[in-house]
Amino acid sequence: MDTLTRIRAFIDVVEAEGFSAASRKIGRSKALLSKYVRELEDELGALLLNRTTRQFSLTEAGHTYYKSASEILKEIDSLADLVRENNSDLKGRLRISAPRTFADADIGASLVDFAVDHPDLTLDVVADDRFVDLVEEGFDIAIRITRLEDSGLIARKLGPFRILVCASPAFIEQHGPLTDPSDLARLPCILDTNGRSLSNWRFQRADGSLFSVNVNVRMEVNSPMMAMRAAIGGLGVTMLPDFVAKSALDSGALISLFEENGIDDRGIYAIYPHRRYLPAKVRAFVDHQTGWFRKLHQG
Repeated sequence: MDTLTRIRAFIDVVEAEGFSAASRKIGRSKALLSKYVRELEDELGALLLNRTTRQFSLTEAGHTYYKSASEILKEIDSLADLVRENNSDLKGRLRISAPRTFADADIGASLVDFAVDHPDLTLDVVADDRFVDLVEEGFDIAIRITRLEDSGLIARKLGPFRILVCASPAFIEQHGPLTDPSDLARLPCILDTNGRSLSNWRFQRADGSLFSVNVNVRMEVNSPMMAMRAAIGGLGVTMLPDFVAKSALDSGALISLFEENGIDDRGIYAIYPHRRYLPAKVRAFVDHQTGWFRKLHQG
């Protein structure tokens, strides 16, 4: 049995957080995976995993080995991808981190469309609103909805989006007229805690200068979908990404306010680690998403 097979077994077990889960995930027996990991430990002369009936954890050596070995395997898999003639031959697993906001909105269909176009490629999509460490946590790529900041990662913009201030027609009728963002200081507002501004909502004047309004928080949630429902219910004013608010705006359930004071500094990005050999599956995913969003905005 070659070392590469043992390493793959070890990584499968770590990423599944246990032998039983890894066995179910990859279709190999628990006993066989345990044998491979034990042989790898014997070869290295070091214990990689702490095993008890109720607990599973990496040793310090195991943590170090996993981080380096997973990157080496990705390079090996990338080299294999490079010799394939076209993307229709892509195989294996693509691990994607995406915000719940993205996955649950209509634009989440872009992930499904990519999977349909590549039937031999398995997508492992983890929907989580936190910023994951791609290298540390073994992700191939991440979707981020943000103002881009400098990092050691490679970023490709898929498309723009705007943050809209929204309220229901009944709320506006009750509390209006609303003519300036400063009006928000006296109104009940619904805060999506995923946003960076929290209760200080940022705006832009006609001359390009920025200002913020410290809003009166009536409700805090960590979901833009819930914030939208609360606003539709007349609970207050909220800030929503335009792709989340679109259906409610189109139906008239919500009205967008102060659009002339909006700030266009946000985008949807594909983020991936810098590697000498960019995996073909990552390149295919980024190209697909870029084209998908281009068609969306052209339409």
